[in-house]
Amino acid sequence: MVRKNRGNPVHGWLVIDKGLNITSAKVVGRARKILNAAKVGHSGTLDPLATGVLPLAFGEATKTVSYMMAGKKKYNFTICWGSSTDTDDAQGVVIKTSRVRPDKVKIESTLPQFIGEIQQIPPIYSAVKVDGKRAYTLAREEKTVELKPRSVFIEEFKLADMIDADHTSFEVTSGKGVYIRGLARDIAVYMGTVGHVSQLRRTSVGPFSEKDAISLDQLEELGHKGAAVDILRPVESALDDIPALDLTADEARRLRCGQPISAFEVAKRTPLNGIDPGAIVCAMAGGKVVALAKFQGGEICPFRVLNF
Repeated sequence: MVRKNRGNPVHGWLVIDKGLNITSAKVVGRARKILNAAKVGHSGTLDPLATGVLPLAFGEATKTVSYMMAGKKKYNFTICWGSSTDTDDAQGVVIKTSRVRPDKVKIESTLPQFIGEIQQIPPIYSAVKVDGKRAYTLAREEKTVELKPRSVFIEEFKLADMIDADHTSFEVTSGKGVYIRGLARDIAVYMGTVGHVSQLRRTSVGPFSEKDAISLDQLEELGHKGAAVDILRPVESALDDIPALDLTADEARRLRCGQPISAFEVAKRTPLNGIDPGAIVCAMAGGKVVALAKFQGGEICPFRVLNF
């Protein structure tokens, strides 16, 4: 039996500007079809309600997704005061109402309480697993969902605009794992009212921002012209914060075979000052990533090899 071709070996990052009312999974599916790619994934799901920056990893770039997901994320979002929903956004069913509307002074005095490391309980309609099942699956089955609080980091939380008495927009810079829906829910409760996210846009993820993104329709047009692959960004785009080391062809070959190389020999060509034992480095050769490696006992040891 002849095995069916599942796509071409496409490698790199593609930054999509996700539209409204489409799931991240469907974005991945359309992009895979347009590029006829064998393997693709995304770095951080965006809800159907959310728009904005959704980086897609193709081929060997999927091995660097965790580094992209660990990067900073920026959001613009709007809270609708006075009603909470079961999903904590505008697509849910209203479960509680309040006549309380916070003013600008109240909001600005509250925001500092939500900056830094905070405890957050994810929304019940989230991908967090509970006893092996996704929380949203249990919620849709109308089963009780109890999620534990976890530590997340908020770097910046700014009031952007007092739109009207019922709506206020904000800008947030956060670390990994923050649910903006949960943030909206919690800040409303803190101020003695309820609220939900009525609009949400992610403006950047790691090194990628809105200026780097294209829509699915634009990608489709490029696909018809045979130019879609040309806009892929290098695999190492996700590794900007990791020190890069330039290797010889022989050193690259050894790493690709899973063998360590001498850090001393590399240091003869490239100063290794500031790179501590155990640090992760991006091993490069010929302008391409060879492997992610660690300094161990005077050697550079590969732990994730990339094959092009």
